[in-house]
Amino acid sequence: MGILDDPPDTEIDLVSNAYQIWKNATDANPKLKTIIPRLPAVVYSTKAHPAGTVAAGPAGVLVYLNTTEGNSALAWMDQNGNSVSESQFAVLRAAECALDTPALPRQENHHDIVQSGVKHIMTESKFVGGQLGRASGARFKTYERLSEYARQLRRSLFESLPTSQALFKAVEQIYRFPLRDSAKDKLNRQLRSSVQDEQLAELVANLYEDDRLCLVQKEQETQEPRIICSLGLARLHEEDNV
Repeated sequence: MGILDDPPDTEIDLVSNAYQIWKNATDANPKLKTIIPRLPAVVYSTKAHPAGTVAAGPAGVLVYLNTTEGNSALAWMDQNGNSVSESQFAVLRAAECALDTPALPRQENHHDIVQSGVKHIMTESKFVGGQLGRASGARFKTYERLSEYARQLRRSLFESLPTSQALFKAVEQIYRFPLRDSAKDKLNRQLRSSVQDEQLAELVANLYEDDRLCLVQKEQETQEPRIICSLGLARLHEEDNV
C-alpha cells in the first residue's frame, strides 16, 4: 500500500462513485450536460496540481480502463511508468479540478505511460482477484462470502429449496459475469453494514431472480481491455516542460 492509499475497506464501487461526482458537478453547473457531449471523441491534455504536499503526488498520467472481464479500474502512473497508488479514491482525488482549471499540452511520453498503466491494471487484476476483480470490490467480496455459504447449504436439508437453488445459480453467475451497477450499489451498502451471510444470500438470490444481478453476455473470446480515458498530471514547477 502506498503513502497515498486509503485503507482497503474504504473503497467503494468505482462506477457509482464516479457517477456521484458527475451528478454533483452537473447539479452545480447544469451547462455541463450540454458542453460535455459536444467535446471531440479524443482530447489529449494535462492538468497541473500543486507541488510541495504529499497529497499532490508525482507527475504522470491517470488511466481509466475497462478490463477484459468488464471491470472498471483506475491507475496513477508516474513518469517512469510505476504505480503511485492502488487506491481508487486517491486517483479520483488526483483528477479533481475546477471548471476554470487550465488545460496544459499533452506530455510527450503520455502514450508510453498510459501503456504502462494498462499493463499494471491487467497484472494487478489477475493477481488480486482475476475474473472477480479487485479484492476490495463488491463482486469479489460477495462471491467469496456466498460461495462458502452455498457450499454449506449443499450439505444441509435446505439444498433442494427454491431459494437455495436460486442462490447457487446466482453465485455461478457472479463468477462468470460482471455485476450491474445498481447491484454493486446495493451490495456495497450491505457489505459496509456488516450484513449477515443469510441476509446477503437472500438479497443476491432476489436480484438474480429479478434479472438485476449481473450483466449477462453471450460467451465469447476474451476481449481486449478498453481505455476509457486518460489524463496527464504535472507539478506546478514542471509546467514549462510538458
